Amino acid sequence: MTIDGPAGAGKSTVACALAERVGFRYLDTGAMYRAVTLAVLSGAGEAPEAAASGAWRSYLDDPRLRSREVAEAVSAVARQPGVREAMRAAQRAFLEQGDAVAEGRDIGDVVWPDAELKIWLDAAPAVRATRRGGEDALERDRRDAAQTRVPADAVLVDTTSLTPAQVVDVLVALVEERR
Repeated sequence: MTIDGPAGAGKSTVACALAERVGFRYLDTGAMYRAVTLAVLSGAGEAPEAAASGAWRSYLDDPRLRSREVAEAVSAVARQPGVREAMRAAQRAFLEQGDAVAEGRDIGDVVWPDAELKIWLDAAPAVRATRRGGEDALERDRRDAAQTRVPADAVLVDTTSLTPAQVVDVLVALVEERR
């Protein structure tokens, strides 16, 4: 299944918890793009396309992955066509291995359009900004607009007034309906 949505909608938190609860593997595509960005910022001599072809894997567990510096640069790196192509190929390879919850911005529409269940999470802008710890979620959405696609067949879930546990409950019910 895929979970897409704007910054601060709860994708990562919910996708990780959902995967654990239903026994699926979890794919954090945002971490992949952050790892490419960190490889580039670390001065490894890597152009974004080269970092996307393999060097990014060594940065997935780096404590700087969620730093402000990476957050501010990731959109520019992720927009590079070579980076998107390499990351999408890696994501598809992971998803072809069986049951998984994959979250991102274009997973259900571009990366895995044949997913059995596609979710679009959203929340009110003020709530998303709070969840992002003051980061301007609307600015992040603007920067990532070219990569953000709402699948036509996605189930829309508004997380504005829901806790992460409540969102997971809603999604578990959707998964169970399809089993």
